[in-house]
Amino acid sequence: MTAPTYLDGNFAPVATELTATDLEVTGAVPPGLAGRYIRTGPNPFAAQADTYHWFVGDGMVHGVDLHGGQARWYRNRWVRSPEASAHLEESPVPHEDGGWYPGSGNTNVFAHAGRILAVTEGSLPYELTGDLDTVATRNFGGPLPGGINAHPKFDPNTGEMHVMSYGFDNPAMRYHVIDPSGDLASTVDIDLPAPVMLHDMGLTATRVVLFDLPVLFDLELALQGVSLPFRWRPDNGARVGLLPRGGTASDVLWIDVEPCFVYHPLNAFDAGDRVIIDLVVHDHAFAEGREPLSERPRLERWTIDPKARKVLTETIDDRGTEFPRGDERLTGRRHRYGYTIGLPSVGALGALGDDPRTAVRKHDLVGGTTVEVDLGPGRIASEMVFVPDDGSAGEDDGWLMGYVYDAARGASDLVIIDAHDFGRPVATVHLPVRVPQGFHGNWIPDSALA
Repeated sequence: MTAPTYLDGNFAPVATELTATDLEVTGAVPPGLAGRYIRTGPNPFAAQADTYHWFVGDGMVHGVDLHGGQARWYRNRWVRSPEASAHLEESPVPHEDGGWYPGSGNTNVFAHAGRILAVTEGSLPYELTGDLDTVATRNFGGPLPGGINAHPKFDPNTGEMHVMSYGFDNPAMRYHVIDPSGDLASTVDIDLPAPVMLHDMGLTATRVVLFDLPVLFDLELALQGVSLPFRWRPDNGARVGLLPRGGTASDVLWIDVEPCFVYHPLNAFDAGDRVIIDLVVHDHAFAEGREPLSERPRLERWTIDPKARKVLTETIDDRGTEFPRGDERLTGRRHRYGYTIGLPSVGALGALGDDPRTAVRKHDLVGGTTVEVDLGPGRIASEMVFVPDDGSAGEDDGWLMGYVYDAARGASDLVIIDAHDFGRPVATVHLPVRVPQGFHGNWIPDSALA
């Protein structure tokens, strides 16, 4: 299969910012939802197909406001990085110290300590208003010389934000804890033998799961001006580490695994001395043609046994999947359910091929079953996030929410699915424009911004 250029189909950027109100809805928006669904992704001002890489496009956030059973507005806004501000002929927003480059806010958007934050790994997050305007970058009181990665984990008991960063000059990963008030509480520096890409992490009630996997920064590619200079190097080996929360670098226990790459864990939890982590595994990344995704990534369960120094692997779903999410009130605790996007191939994300389609899958990790909602031909899903129905709801008592591109309409919808009574969407909010394929987002309730 020919790899996508990431500028075709629904990868193609949109040219303008838009505000649309009183959106058309098929079905009924759950009346208890009060907040905003916001997702970010690459939306380059200008790009050449022979040099562009999907991961580095200028960041644009897309949001839908839901209140009282109504979809009140849709907005899209470029995150005001220095490049975006210059292109839009605006004054730059204030920047605090930190990060090894300014970033574009194109990878994830979430709330912490009353702020909406959009981030790209290696940079500081950009604070956004509730209307998606950019305020400034934030360093949580610093220092954060490597910025932060785009996949923080939030401890539901303490309210802390746990997040990694990494660097290339002296290969290392850094583990940061940001307290509930939004201040940097601690940092642990962990030296590495080589400068690896570190995209995500795992968190349990007692430990941090670290990934040292063989996608390496390549100085030769960087000197050639390659926009994302990483290369697959399986000869470097692969390993996972366990760091006790509150521990130091000398406390990390490393265990070898077969060469692979992990962008996204679903969740991790303690099981006695062992750690169990569910995650999507790619056979390789940035290999031939430097394609960032392998053709059929699979959902696996890893049981990490520190006494035996072994990692036992079990395949949960090998049909091609990505973007695992779950009930984040259980982050670091034992979970039963997980949700992923089923895709037949990498190209399906961009509405390429003869019959592009995706599915939303619900995995019962206790019962060992998987069910799915087929979204239909030409309907391409992005990540779906779980939103609990209320604070006392059960693990799957809530909604799945995310953008779906409809090729027939040439525009996108915000789709809401009942996570418990899993089946047809309960509501489809029709947007007047496309939301290009992007990365990650979250439901940000009004209460998170109080």
